[in-house]
Amino acid sequence: MSRYRGPRVKVIRRLGAPPGLTSKTLKPKSSHNDRPTSNKKVSQYRIRLEEKQKLRFHYGLTERQLLKYVRIARKTKGSTGQVLLQSLEMRLDNTIFRLGMAPTIPGARQLVNHKHVAINNNIVDIPSYNCKPGDIITMRDKQKSQSIITKNINLFQNLKIPSHLTFDSIKLCGSINQTINREWINLKINELLVVEYYSRQV
Repeated sequence: MSRYRGPRVKVIRRLGAPPGLTSKTLKPKSSHNDRPTSNKKVSQYRIRLEEKQKLRFHYGLTERQLLKYVRIARKTKGSTGQVLLQSLEMRLDNTIFRLGMAPTIPGARQLVNHKHVAINNNIVDIPSYNCKPGDIITMRDKQKSQSIITKNINLFQNLKIPSHLTFDSIKLCGSINQTINREWINLKINELLVVEYYSRQV
């Protein structure tokens, strides 16, 4: 299954607003369009499916990519759900988003694909690159790259940066201090349900 490129409003109405997918807030529908809520019991499969979809749309992954991360997490020592989220959070595109250098993860991915980003002074154009403690993320020494980042930073001045990251607004560079802790991953997602959803495929 390819990466979702359809209307984001449709996803937001169904799953809520994953912060990595959009920086906009959706206005509620007018009351005359509201439908009566159904008393039909929601299946356990649907609950797990929706949690998986929230995770996939937030990080902008394909089905195959997410399944690969789950398989790696299952082979890694520790809680599978926690390892899964930590692996996704340490992706380069997500790290740029967390630093406030891009408004969304797709926006961060575009910066990486267009070679605006360097890690430890080496240009990296792979959004799924796994950032490690000690890595320094900077922009290419070009006016266009720096102007894009400055604009994004000014839009998100009140953004709370996770404790495992540090951002220098003067030098326009970010650093990874450590692997992120679960409590700093501010997503309303039950990662255990995602692991259970894939239990038959891994």
